[in-house]
Amino acid sequence: MTRRPAQRPEIGGVAPVPPATRATRAGWRDPRLWVGVLIVAVSVVAGARLLAAADDTVSVWAVSGDAGPGAELDAGDLVAHRVRFADAEDLGRYFTLDDELPADLRLVRGVTAGELLPRSALGAADDGADTVELPVAVDVELVPPSVRAGSVVDVYLVGRGNRDHTGPALAGATVVDAPGIDTTFGSASGHRQLVLAVPQADAAAFLDQLGRTEAPVLTVVRRG
Repeated sequence: MTRRPAQRPEIGGVAPVPPATRATRAGWRDPRLWVGVLIVAVSVVAGARLLAAADDTVSVWAVSGDAGPGAELDAGDLVAHRVRFADAEDLGRYFTLDDELPADLRLVRGVTAGELLPRSALGAADDGADTVELPVAVDVELVPPSVRAGSVVDVYLVGRGNRDHTGPALAGATVVDAPGIDTTFGSASGHRQLVLAVPQADAAAFLDQLGRTEAPVLTVVRRG
């Protein structure tokens, strides 16, 4: 006769609690362990690369306000911006905070507020000596509202007797001054005055073309 193991009697009608079993620890061969290690390793590498990329910026000088050709810049006209250049050669086109700014140089072309200061915008004091300031009056509706000092514009001239000229009468002119309509004669005449910095020869050619055109109409196109 087979004898069954003795069972613990119920106490108060409550079934006996089975004995606890000890959980076994996962060994080093457990694939879950290696998956966890791999996730941690990938996170560490990704974080290191992210920090390295965040530090890959250079402090360069930018202009704090619009300035036209002939303007001289000093420390008060510059602000530092941190920039990341995809191409190392692009960095050489600008002035970093470690570069010593030339003291005897001035702008040979206009720059706008927030623009990085390019080396090509600076020249010797005698550069641009043939540049003159040319005032033009343009119908308000034919000037983009965004045109201001430092903008680069093309000026087109149309009218009777001017059919041979299909391109701009003035190309790549820098706006030296652009008063608002309420501060100039434009509020009464419907015109807006712009003062452009152009080579002296271009100014003479423009005035000659303007004088030979009947009922001339000027249109200003802003670049960029």
